[in-house]
Amino acid sequence: MKNNKAFIFDMDGVLVDSEGYWKQAEFEVFTSLGVKVTEDQAKLTKSMTTFEVTQFWYEKFPWDNVDLEVVEQLVVSRVIALIETEDCLIKGVKTFIEKLKVKEYKIGLATNSPKRIIPIVLKKLDVLHLFDATLSAESELKGKPDPAIYFSAAEKLGAAPAECIVIEDSYSGMLAAKNAGMKVIAFTNGGKVRNFEISDHQIDSFESDEIPF
Repeated sequence: MKNNKAFIFDMDGVLVDSEGYWKQAEFEVFTSLGVKVTEDQAKLTKSMTTFEVTQFWYEKFPWDNVDLEVVEQLVVSRVIALIETEDCLIKGVKTFIEKLKVKEYKIGLATNSPKRIIPIVLKKLDVLHLFDATLSAESELKGKPDPAIYFSAAEKLGAAPAECIVIEDSYSGMLAAKNAGMKVIAFTNGGKVRNFEISDHQIDSFESDEIPF
């Protein structure tokens, strides 16, 4: 009997340990434009899309002569360079996805990150061929915690939201998936993630034989 269920993965913090790269890239790019990036304000941008982050800093410290879209792409290019050159793969996630494919789950990706980063990450992890659908919040009116990207992912995978299982590491991502009517597995990355009370299940590592649900 064919499996109609789907697993949908977040990207940053789930497939690659790249969240620090975003922080580094944003600091480098925005400070070069005269933005005074503070730790407290940077925390406010953590769950935003790249363009939302760019707008956030522009409204606080407007710069001249460089379009917001250009600045956004400078950040994205810096993150790509870091992902390509640094050791950032989450241990065990490739094998975990391969096990899901053997069980005939459909595999999707739903990320707030720009779409041009997606193939970079999936090729580095050598899992591009395992994904049935990949989506970026760039294609939605709102990014996570809005559930739109998860509704779109379910539609693209041909699965009902109730048949989808999402793996997230952020509260905003978990909230988006729950509001889409999906089950949520919180990936804690060895206990680094703590705010996962709304999830249905938690895993500390992908290096486990257990596949929940």
